[in-house]
Amino acid sequence: MPELSAKTLDLLGKVSTATISGLLARRGLRRATVAGARPIVPGTRMVGEAFTLRYIPAREDLDHTNTLDNLTDPQRVAIERVGPGQVLVIDARGDVSSGSLGAILATRLKMRGCAGVVTDGAVRDYVEIGATGMPAFCRAPHPGANKFIYHPTDFGLPIGCGGVAVFPGDAVVGDDDGAIVIPHHLATELGEEGYENELKEEFIMARVRAGASIVGTYPLDEPGLREYQAWRRQRG
Repeated sequence: MPELSAKTLDLLGKVSTATISGLLARRGLRRATVAGARPIVPGTRMVGEAFTLRYIPAREDLDHTNTLDNLTDPQRVAIERVGPGQVLVIDARGDVSSGSLGAILATRLKMRGCAGVVTDGAVRDYVEIGATGMPAFCRAPHPGANKFIYHPTDFGLPIGCGGVAVFPGDAVVGDDDGAIVIPHHLATELGEEGYENELKEEFIMARVRAGASIVGTYPLDEPGLREYQAWRRQRG
């Protein structure tokens, strides 16, 4: 699968998850927002391509100790394979009874140029992960280590995260409203359409703040559209 272009990622980085959600819904895709995932640091924006990691429930005969092999454990191997600009998306089965990632591994991801992390579980070292400066989205903090609850089983395959099907290479966008997944083949057109949508909403909001009625403004009527197009030309 070809990487998304820098232009597409730049445009998606300027589009809100609310706008993306609406555009996906128009295309019949209504299960795109990772349920419960919120940014650790308010005001966070995130965009990148999905790198997937899947956990299954831990089992006592396999996960009875914290001793592991960094060269074979799927979680540790995945950490060393996430590339610059990619978002690590973790299928933690929605289980928040332990941390699915901690600060040391999150810091390693940051140093590798990872664009962010999304988990439908909890994270430990919540504040420390937020302080790395790498965008991180989760459902809750929890002090427990991941091996008590989770067994990392594979990576680089389709997963479910917070009720959303995530395929490697899908675009992942995050902001204060949450994290949303865009199928790879729709990312470019949604970036372009979404950016135009954001400009139109900026124009509409300015009119509303100036005292305009929503009638003829939201949505724009024909005179309003002509006014918007003139404003858009001035913006370049």
